[in-house]
Amino acid sequence: MQKNTVNELKTIRKYYRPIQPTVAANDNEISYQEIQPNKKIENYVYCFWQLKTQTPLNKDYNYRVVSDGCIDIFFNHKQPAANFVMGFCRKYVQFPIGKEFDYIGIRFLPSAFPLLFNVNAKTLSNQSQELNKILPNFSEWINSEIKPSDSFKTITKILNQKIIEFSKNQDIHYDYRFLNSLNLIFQKNGYLDTEKDLNTGLSPRQLRRIFNFYIGTTAKSFSNVVRFQHILNANPSIQSLKENKLYFDVGFFDQAHFIKNFKTFYEVTPSEAFR
Repeated sequence: MQKNTVNELKTIRKYYRPIQPTVAANDNEISYQEIQPNKKIENYVYCFWQLKTQTPLNKDYNYRVVSDGCIDIFFNHKQPAANFVMGFCRKYVQFPIGKEFDYIGIRFLPSAFPLLFNVNAKTLSNQSQELNKILPNFSEWINSEIKPSDSFKTITKILNQKIIEFSKNQDIHYDYRFLNSLNLIFQKNGYLDTEKDLNTGLSPRQLRRIFNFYIGTTAKSFSNVVRFQHILNANPSIQSLKENKLYFDVGFFDQAHFIKNFKTFYEVTPSEAFR
């Protein structure tokens, strides 16, 4: 049941766009930007990102990460030795990161991190860990090759080249039944009965085991995040949410159910998120 045709993974990028919308584009104090990866690794990496202060803040900043189904490697631009990995999160996570900061990260598409590094995603879930405890060689490489004086653009070129070379040396294998299950979830925008609709040849026990390894959670829990991200990608206005009730299309039976679910992944209500 194993395949190693990496091109098959392109459907993940085709169907899924994990976004982090909690920093306003017009924020004069904090900037967030993304750079797309080289085409050679776009089936593994969704983007490289940078979150930094434009000017020192008056008080400590709490950065809120919404659930996106991905695994990220990130590091302090000014002190690259401080590097970490963040696993799948089944709810929003908030980090106090001080009055002045500059973080750079790699957002891996769902399942890509375990495929590349052969790390069980479940061991990373719902937490941030020091990268040297998970991938000591990669952690040391970041520390030795990334310079605080390098620009974000320069760093993305260095990271691109590293991951391109690293992926060439890996014997990538995946279970096509898992990939078919993943694609069904994306095509349905997370709205499906994972016990009945994921009829791809995996038993319920196999499905749980393989999703825990490659994603870090169950198929059902991951589907809920995909459904949430579908709403974010639609970027509805408060008015359109009231009129078109997009949430009905992805299985929410009433507004209260939708709001409660949304707050689990974002912390705030849809009205606050889309105002």
